[in-house]
Formats: sequence, structure tokens, C-alpha cells
Amino acid sequence: MRRGRAADDDARRLAAIIAAEAVAEIVVGLPLEASGREGEQARRTRDWVEKLTPALDVPMAYRDERLSSHLAEQRLGPMPRGRSGGPPTPHQREEYRARVDREAAAIILEDELDARRGRQAATSTGTTGTPAGSTS
Repeated sequence: MRRGRAADDDARRLAAIIAAEAVAEIVVGLPLEASGREGEQARRTRDWVEKLTPALDVPMAYRDERLSSHLAEQRLGPMPRGRSGGPPTPHQREEYRARVDREAAAIILEDELDARRGRQAATSTGTTGTPAGSTS
């Protein structure tokens, strides 16, 4: 997370994406601690969202992102090896981490959409509660 002027830059970039892609809502991964408590990084995330919200004309929702990177790594498989099977190069590590981050973002969004579908189904059938696997 970045502060001050950098948050303004983030808001401008996101506003351009929102306009170009007709984004209706943003889902933000909330980095909770393993216990489920909000630590320093979650506080920084909430502060960042609070700074961006006035500049963006879309709702923003939080989604627990615990284990999303782990699941992304499972989906993607192991990091590629370097030449002749040696350790990965710094460039390979950087590219792999970027792929993991993109996949983790997709997992966070999938989790949010699945939870919403579950809540809609529960509402339409008259049942209550949180869908299995949801961390709402």
C-alpha cells in the first residue's frame, strides 16, 4: 500500500480502468492474520481504500484473502527452474510471483461471487447462514 500522492495516482489509474471497463464494483482482498484478526496490513489496506473511495464512483467490498496465494500456487504448479534445471533466475521468480498475484486476485473474486450466489440462494429458499467455505 502506498500513501499520500501515490494513493492519488492509484485513484486516477483505477478511475480510468473503471471508466474504460464499465466496472460496477471493486473487491479488495483483506489480508487478515491466520487467526482471522485484522493486523497492521489489514489496517493499511482499509486506510488505502478510505483514501481511494471518494475519488471512485463505485462501491468497494472487502474479501478475506487468507490462503489465496497458497491456492494460486497450487493451481499454477511449481516455479519454473533455471537453465539446466538450476535455481530460477530473479526474472523467473518475479514473473512467477506476478502470475501468483494475478491468480490469487482471481481466487478472491471467485470466492466473493460464490459467497454472493450462496447468499442469494439462501434468501430465495428462506434459509439463513453462511455458505460452506465462505468467510463473509
